[in-house]
Amino acid sequence: MTIKAVLFDIDGTLVDSNDYHVAAWQAVFSQTGATFDDQVVHDQIGKGTDMLVPTLLPNTGAAEQDRMGEEHGRIFKANYLEQVKPFAAAKDLLVRVKGSGRQVVLASSASSDELDHYSALLDAREIISVSTTSDDVEKTKPAPDIFATALKKLSPLSANEVIVVGDTPYDIEAAAKCGIAAVGVRSGKFSDETLTASGAVALYDDVAALLADFEASPLNG
Repeated sequence: MTIKAVLFDIDGTLVDSNDYHVAAWQAVFSQTGATFDDQVVHDQIGKGTDMLVPTLLPNTGAAEQDRMGEEHGRIFKANYLEQVKPFAAAKDLLVRVKGSGRQVVLASSASSDELDHYSALLDAREIISVSTTSDDVEKTKPAPDIFATALKKLSPLSANEVIVVGDTPYDIEAAAKCGIAAVGVRSGKFSDETLTASGAVALYDDVAALLADFEASPLNG
């Protein structure tokens, strides 16, 4: 079937924010006395608090998880959000997708406040058809909820009429659980092996490379 909508992750895909999220989480963990190598934290970026914290601190109760998530959000917004920049050609790719007659969807584990900020940063509010955030779902990536919710909003489109673009294995795994194919971008600093093992149907260095190859890419299927 023809692809009729493209679901974009935001952090690490459209905007260069992953390292800032690592720094914010490290600040949160330091408050609890926990110490992790930056790479260990990075390898969990792409998950929401509900998935990230239990992986690194498995004995953390639900209330403490919520507190840590709120603190991460506070630190990130106070210290890092304004430093985040879009990747080159991020808006251009969104424009290209819309210009091809397809719907542009933002589907992120970020909060709705962050999504609003990034929509403005990308100057993309008039381009976006549908969006979903961590505020819309019970569980974040790699659970399927975010993409499943987006797919419901895109009804009557089916899973094989949409495609995901993401930078983490959690994007790709979440998409697969919904029967949606996913393209991986290396801009989030995950290895090719990790992205391919998660089921990526194609890999690109970044959204600029994906735009340059748009005609031949899975997005144009």
